[in-house]
Amino acid sequence: MPPENLVGRTLAGYRLVAYVGEGGTATVYRAEHPEKGPAAVKVLRERLSQDPVAVKRFLREAEFGTRVVHPNVVQTFSFGQADGRYYLALEWAEGETLSDFIAKSGPIAAGLTATIVEQVGAALTAAHRAGIIHRDLKPANIMYDAATKTAKLLDFGIARDAELPAEERLTRAGFFVGTLQYVAPEALSGELVHEQADVFSLATIAYHMLTNVLPFTGKTPRELFQQLLTQPATPLNQAVRGLTFSDDLAAVVMRGLERNLADRHKTVDEFATAFAAAARNEGAQKKKGFLASLFGKGE
Repeated sequence: MPPENLVGRTLAGYRLVAYVGEGGTATVYRAEHPEKGPAAVKVLRERLSQDPVAVKRFLREAEFGTRVVHPNVVQTFSFGQADGRYYLALEWAEGETLSDFIAKSGPIAAGLTATIVEQVGAALTAAHRAGIIHRDLKPANIMYDAATKTAKLLDFGIARDAELPAEERLTRAGFFVGTLQYVAPEALSGELVHEQADVFSLATIAYHMLTNVLPFTGKTPRELFQQLLTQPATPLNQAVRGLTFSDDLAAVVMRGLERNLADRHKTVDEFATAFAAAARNEGAQKKKGFLASLFGKGE
């Protein structure tokens, strides 16, 4: 439980009914609203409410969420200040984080991976069209409902406005933001990144879903940092002994993981479309081979 438990309180019409968890800056509650129904409410930690940069980041996340409206993006209901607290109310997304789903499922079939990549790709494309680069794309920032096979993108906490002048950045030059296991190499310098950084992160997630391992094997942040800057990703067909994929599927994934921007897919939509086609063809070929093995005996 957080030091200050707000369960039972009401903020801006949202009754906080259960504690969900907390991150670096905010505590998350499940809430009920008389009109919106179930919601997730993030409350900025009280000690940060006097920090202008922390408040600006929090409100920026909320504002970005209102700009990206898509079925595969968790909807932002409202945000602001109530009873002296900064809050952000979001759609309650059913299911679990994609990271939890991967952890318990192991390698995910190519067809299902294609479905998830397509949905996340569509969500990112909507964000990019709104001028927003996510910068922290990872399985923990994707909700997945296995019952409906629906993925929803969330957490624009460190996203950036692609049209924002450099002098208005909240991240100091020379400091990268993101999660090292999924961040694009070009982000490590702390310079401005563009849509292709999200392409790299989505390709990393696709690789992770297919193999249940990551494309870079460093055990420490230092090792990972060095590998991202100087080494190619482990080829998809060398990730797990005995687990192989078609040349087409492997080529799409590895192109998405290219360190050189000229060699990487230019847009998330380009990567997601190519990946889905190769993955579904992979699934069809494996099914065909399996049926042939069943009915071809005795010929």
